[in-house]
Amino acid sequence: MATKAANPLGEEFAFDMGGPIATYWVAILRVITGWWFFHAGATKLIENGLAYSYGPIYMQGMDGTALGGIPVWMGNNLAWLIEPGVPLFETLIGLGIMFGVLTRLAAFGGAFFMTLFWVGNAGFGHGLVTGDFMGLLLMITMAALAAGRYYGLAPLIERTKLVEQHPKLKYILG
Repeated sequence: MATKAANPLGEEFAFDMGGPIATYWVAILRVITGWWFFHAGATKLIENGLAYSYGPIYMQGMDGTALGGIPVWMGNNLAWLIEPGVPLFETLIGLGIMFGVLTRLAAFGGAFFMTLFWVGNAGFGHGLVTGDFMGLLLMITMAALAAGRYYGLAPLIERTKLVEQHPKLKYILG
């Protein structure tokens, strides 16, 4: 009797996105991740408008972090960009991810934010895996899985003439 033993450490890796459970889960994760970022930005907009002065003030006090003097310089010299940018971009990133529109672009923006938060906050007292790091992983997951294609608006947008004429747009839509 001949049997072929399966190798659990095989060289192939696949995540079957064809199954309904996986697609539902990615869609649910996308909406929750998008809501998290949208809520953070919308709350800042409601409370401060486009004058989120806490961002630059916080950065000005970050001289002892892993980023050294970079955030202090940014807080002093880029307040004009940070004050409106943080709430506006958090809101837009959240909306894009939540609705599955420009999901990859939004997720890369979210990953950029979360990387700055993770390194800048430098709260590594409990190790490198922090809430900011988990947010970074969520954003990378949204981009890697093209999460907007699962019950998001990306498939509808991909059928437009503009995207059909410029198929490379699909890379940022998903």
